[in-house]
Amino acid sequence: MSARPIVVCGLRSEAKAIRRGFAGIEVLAGGGDGERLERELDALLQRGPALVLSSGLAGGLDPALPVGAVIIDGDAGLARQLAAAVPAAIRASITGQDAIAAGVAGKAALQQATGAAAVDMESHIAARAARRHGAAFAAIRVISDTANEELPPAALVGMRPDGGIALGAVLSSLARRPAQLPALIRTGRHAGLAHRVLRDVYDALGRSGVFLRDLGEFALEV
Repeated sequence: MSARPIVVCGLRSEAKAIRRGFAGIEVLAGGGDGERLERELDALLQRGPALVLSSGLAGGLDPALPVGAVIIDGDAGLARQLAAAVPAAIRASITGQDAIAAGVAGKAALQQATGAAAVDMESHIAARAARRHGAAFAAIRVISDTANEELPPAALVGMRPDGGIALGAVLSSLARRPAQLPALIRTGRHAGLAHRVLRDVYDALGRSGVFLRDLGEFALEV
């Protein structure tokens, strides 16, 4: 039986980039609602054997990681085969949490506590669901904000529960604190680069044929 990948991300824009790279792949955008995401992922996993991938943008915790760096973590067999298809990727630990890691001090504390190189808001949920269903799991993340960057307040309110962009909330935050505009422009520019890298990653994965392999190949080292 060939592998059936289910990709979990946060934003609709991330899902769009993933599908542009690999047309037809199954993608679930969480929109910051962890409980809904876990329910919907459980429902998909109940349909039959699958691989679970957590993908999208991530915050850097390792100060050495630049914007656009690709990080792969997860079950050994699956992560190794994904990394072989994306030679520029770095194998390192990725942690997940329910809130955005926005500040430099907070990122440093999280890195010290977990040893992780990057953080996102979906990988812990996706890994938990995969374990519950006996599915192989891996995270493929692209650094969008580095360990040394502070996210502006407008960026922290920019995600709707459906994974879309809450433009009204962003503009309202900007109106209250217009001095954050340069940081917001920088954040948007970096996110644009990370989205393009994400698209290219899934293009490489699709062309590699990694998901055409027998599901048992990934289960050997879960």
